[in-house]
Amino acid sequence: MSDKRLEQPEPPEEFDGGPPEFQLPVPSVSGVGGHPDASAENPFEDIPEVEALDTGADPDADPSLELRRILGMFATGVTIITTEVGGQVHGMTANAFMSVSLKPPLVVVGVDRRSKMHRMLHVGRTYGVNVLSEDQGGLSDRFAGRPKAPGPDPTFELIRATPLIEGAIAHLVARVEKTYWGGDHALFLGRVEHARWGTGRPLLFHQGRYQGLLPTATPPSPSGHLLEVLRAAGTERTFSEGDVVITEGEQAQELFVILEGSVRVERGGRMLQRHNDSGLLGEGAVLEGHLRRASVVADTDLRCAAVSREALKEALAVDSEAARAMIEFLAGRLGE
Repeated sequence: MSDKRLEQPEPPEEFDGGPPEFQLPVPSVSGVGGHPDASAENPFEDIPEVEALDTGADPDADPSLELRRILGMFATGVTIITTEVGGQVHGMTANAFMSVSLKPPLVVVGVDRRSKMHRMLHVGRTYGVNVLSEDQGGLSDRFAGRPKAPGPDPTFELIRATPLIEGAIAHLVARVEKTYWGGDHALFLGRVEHARWGTGRPLLFHQGRYQGLLPTATPPSPSGHLLEVLRAAGTERTFSEGDVVITEGEQAQELFVILEGSVRVERGGRMLQRHNDSGLLGEGAVLEGHLRRASVVADTDLRCAAVSREALKEALAVDSEAARAMIEFLAGRLGE
């Protein structure tokens, strides 16, 4: 559902997950009201005394600003924290988010104690964590209170009575288990009740600016003649989306020529490359007789020509042009 944007507060000096927030009406939500104690202060224990901070900077410099610059060297992802109170979505941009535990599933988010979000969160209430994609910087700005941020109004999906932003690359719904004192922020420890992930590249924040990951490498393409030789020597095989074509660590027995579809190459759960039509898969390990150094998973329904090690060696032995093209192709791989 798409929601009309309301008037927003003045923008902060820079993004820091501070008090300015974004709120939208949710006219289609009914019977989901606020907690009767939603405006109550959260109890904290063991609040230490304030001590002087040594940053190694000019003694006359503001230590808080120095610390802010120092902490800005730590690159983070960007999230929007959302909740629903009285038929309205309330959200704020935050990079003070982290995973705490897998068993039980726990996360924590830091919220400025001056913010509306701080007054709304309490033990028992749920909040959504929306991990933003690299093209959602405008949404981050808007939920941080920058009124001129570009882009369309956000749309939401309600999961467990908690609004989640459509288009984010990951979503969590967590129920507050406990709150902790965090100086000018409060820490809300949440037990994860719902989690899912999608596709896309994350939005990063470093030294007061949005950043992004470097694009994955584009693999070199084999020559047309080499492809013809390999296709002729292979046996057609099909895979469904999500099928594992090659498993990391297995003994290499054949290479694959993609005839139709695309795949992703992963190592240790991290995506390295994407291949599509006419790409070669696993040729180096097959020629060398090594174990597979990466896994390959079908991104779409896939049609390939599978070429055994024996058939590959025989085809290259009788066709010098194809053998030379394979050497050049492998050299290009090494140069990546």
